[in-house]
Amino acid sequence: MALFARTIRRSLLDPPSTLPQTLLLPFRASITTVSHNLEAGNVPDPLIQSGQHISPDLQQKTEAPPSRPRPSLKPITPTPNAREDVVSQNITPSIRKLLPLLHTQPAHYLTIHIHGRPYLLTEGDTLRLPFLMPNVKPGDVLRLNRATHIGSRDFTLKAPEVVKGTRDHGKKVFYLDERLFTCRARVVGIESEPMRVMGKTKRRQRHTRHVRSKHRYTVLKISEMEVRSLEEYERALKSSVK
Repeated sequence: MALFARTIRRSLLDPPSTLPQTLLLPFRASITTVSHNLEAGNVPDPLIQSGQHISPDLQQKTEAPPSRPRPSLKPITPTPNAREDVVSQNITPSIRKLLPLLHTQPAHYLTIHIHGRPYLLTEGDTLRLPFLMPNVKPGDVLRLNRATHIGSRDFTLKAPEVVKGTRDHGKKVFYLDERLFTCRARVVGIESEPMRVMGKTKRRQRHTRHVRSKHRYTVLKISEMEVRSLEEYERALKSSVK
């Protein structure tokens, strides 16, 4: 108790000069009315002229580097096992013989390939694709230009086929020229299947994992299908050459 009273007496009798220097300053000393913006009138002359003493090496380092041109994108090279689509654009004797007969006999059908899958279609058919076609929405009209067969009741015009056993078998697919026909499909909507729950287990384990899946499909309706005549096809070939 005597020690505590001695410390109190010493703190009261000591002069205020023992306080830190920062506390002895008046409060108004920390207040200033000088603007600290970067205007030329508020910057001292030594700071303005200090740029004259910067070495050239330091000035080059501080400067922004020149913009480099973007490298050109390299063309995408297909893999060795990639499939190649070949479109025949020559008027063969079979086309000269069969195309007028096909044009005069109505009710045509086409074997259309969509994403590599063949579909036998006629005008007015509704096709539900087994996948969701990307970047399409209901109401869009699609031009289907990959066909391997054009036929009617008595005649069929088909694209050349790759000979089995050759190097190109399984890597090349031949299609008919898209100027031989016109096939358009309208995106009717998108359907989805009911939710499916499948249980998966592993051997010697009691845990069963439930996997849920709900696939969506794109529905198309063939709105237009027309086979051109031989004169129209020859005219289209001449206009493309020009």
